Amino acid sequence: MAISKRKGVPRAHNGKRAYLTKRILQSAARKGIRHAAKETMEVMGYTIIARDGWVIRLYPDGQFVRISPIEQIGQD
Repeated sequence: MAISKRKGVPRAHNGKRAYLTKRILQSAARKGIRHAAKETMEVMGYTIIARDGWVIRLYPDGQFVRISPIEQIGQD
């Protein structure tokens, strides 16, 4: 990446600014989480997730088991 002398903003190969936006970061995080959950499901046969205030164990057939409630902190 070449650095613009005028503003010090990194530039991509196409000449546009190369920066990380919230949307790009969220998209990449979701993609990574989906990939990790898929691999976990294949290896272990279940995935642990948080849903509706509970920590649950989710099985490939859609069955789930509630493990424990998630404690609410600082919500008065």
